[in-house]
Amino acid sequence: MHLATAKWYDRRDSVFVEFCVEDSKDVQVNFDTSKIHFSCLSGTDNIKHQNTVDLFGEIDPKGSKHRRTDRSVLCCLRKAEAGKSWPRLTKDKTKNNWLSVDFSNWKDWEDDSDEDLSRFDKFSEMMNNMGGEDLPDSDAADDEHDSADSDDE
Repeated sequence: MHLATAKWYDRRDSVFVEFCVEDSKDVQVNFDTSKIHFSCLSGTDNIKHQNTVDLFGEIDPKGSKHRRTDRSVLCCLRKAEAGKSWPRLTKDKTKNNWLSVDFSNWKDWEDDSDEDLSRFDKFSEMMNNMGGEDLPDSDAADDEHDSADSDDE
């Protein structure tokens, strides 16, 4: 039996753990309030991978889910207390050689929510696109509309 290597990152409402196992089958993920249990078989040799993680904080087992791809199994752990930062995935401070932080997906969210930031980005983009030079004046738009109507007669 082997430990599956995994990467993780923290978000406001959830923690994501990606178990990096190619060609997995018989995937089983069990969510408890303070633990996750992961197991699967991989490759043509049916190598068994099994991990049990004692989590840093509590999760909502019913709100948590996983998705299998050809290259990994991604778990979304719904935090029991949204907005609480997880400085590490495990309760134990010992460094696990099978676990690393996914820095490409890591984000400093503590001062704003993903939803608020998304709204802000959309608003900023809209304001940037509203430059006065590119907008036709309203008289020109009315003239084009009138000429389109006169073509129909």
